[in-house]
Amino acid sequence: MSAAQDGAQDGALVGLLNDFPVTQELAKRFAAAGFRLYLVGGSVRDALLGRAVGDLDFTTDARPEAILGLLKGWAEAIWDTGIAFGTVGAAKYGHTVEITTFRADTYDGVTRNPEVTFGDTIEGDLVRRDFTVNAMAFDIAGNTLVDPTGGRAALDARVLDTPATPEQSFDDDPLRMLRAARFVSQLGFHPADRVRRAMTDMAGRIERITAERVQAELSKLLLGANPREGVELVVATGLADHVLPELPAMKLEIDEHHQHKDVYSHSLTVLDQAIDLETDGPDLTLRLAALLHDIGKPGTRRFEDGGGVSFHHHEVVGAKLVRKRLRALKYAKDITEDVAQLVYLHLRFHGYGSGEWTDSAVRRYVTDAEHLLTRLHKLVRADSTTRNKRKANALQRTYDDLERRIERLAEEEDLKRVRPDLDGNEIMRLLNLEPGPSVGRAWKFLKELRLDRGPLDHDAAVAELLAWAQREGIHPPM
Repeated sequence: MSAAQDGAQDGALVGLLNDFPVTQELAKRFAAAGFRLYLVGGSVRDALLGRAVGDLDFTTDARPEAILGLLKGWAEAIWDTGIAFGTVGAAKYGHTVEITTFRADTYDGVTRNPEVTFGDTIEGDLVRRDFTVNAMAFDIAGNTLVDPTGGRAALDARVLDTPATPEQSFDDDPLRMLRAARFVSQLGFHPADRVRRAMTDMAGRIERITAERVQAELSKLLLGANPREGVELVVATGLADHVLPELPAMKLEIDEHHQHKDVYSHSLTVLDQAIDLETDGPDLTLRLAALLHDIGKPGTRRFEDGGGVSFHHHEVVGAKLVRKRLRALKYAKDITEDVAQLVYLHLRFHGYGSGEWTDSAVRRYVTDAEHLLTRLHKLVRADSTTRNKRKANALQRTYDDLERRIERLAEEEDLKRVRPDLDGNEIMRLLNLEPGPSVGRAWKFLKELRLDRGPLDHDAAVAELLAWAQREGIHPPM
């Protein structure tokens, strides 16, 4: 395949220029100064795939100082935080653009940070990129596709391959191995055989990458259209052993229902089913919880007499493991705690039986879930992976019943704001207490009473508080 192809015949790229007038304005501005400007990377790839194009990425033979000069007087805003790496950002007509000088970087083989070197040709810039599908550029002024590494053919075949050998590419930047799995999830591609082999052989080098960057790639992978395929690649190549070892550990464990090969396969099915229940777009918290809900099983497996297998309290162990792993990956505190709480609660429903829970138990279920209740509904439903249709339908009907009871109690009692029937100020007044631990204990007692019995009228709540105070040895004035 030639390095330059006729781009005029490709309606997708022509349409991109029409949709983003900034491209042609910039190209003319650079051409007038004697420079070439190319759309590059993900912008070209996504346009050829028919995907929505977000921010625009350009590359040019102009050096950073020249780029700054050309943007001044044209852009509505300019930022040069990446200028040391040859990148200048700008905004115009509501679009964000990044323009980078041709690069010809070298790597030290220790970190993923390159020694920045500017290049002189578009071909030299493209061959240093991560994958051939990202190593295409569109010459705006010349209306030609520049494709020195066969990226268009790889795009048509949905194949991920590297411009250089994958060993060289991944040695330069080991994060590219995780990025391959991310593209499998996002774009539905599959890695070339040599890429998969190199990922397997070099998996340990991912430890050169900071936890923050690993986490960012894992999150993008999980938020993709096909996260199961991305996860399977991470596990199959051994990358998961270094970034999320709890996943491959589940491959060895057998589901207590004996309906799946192992807990790992079950967890992937739960992930798929949780995604099917999403209503407002990809939900990272729900997807993490679905994937990790059973990571406590390997450490709690017990073989019972008669050939059974049990995993007692795996939800408790799992919640602790989730906190440890997500903290190590530098996830935000709210995501970490939410995922851990979902893992902790995901088995609670199985005590519901055929509706034996009291209203008190339903209130506690809602109160413990708090803002996670909708996600918990989805996780519990997704966790039903039995192949017995009658059993599966019965489980769903039972959960329908629980949700109806929650709705009824919510209408009657405003469950989202369950509070004691007396507030802290009234507790202190009635018991003649100063702020302190005794007030907190009294508040907690009334909260538990509210969960057990529902709302109490004021006189009943006061009577219960005074009786509690007497038992505790607190004697308010008469």
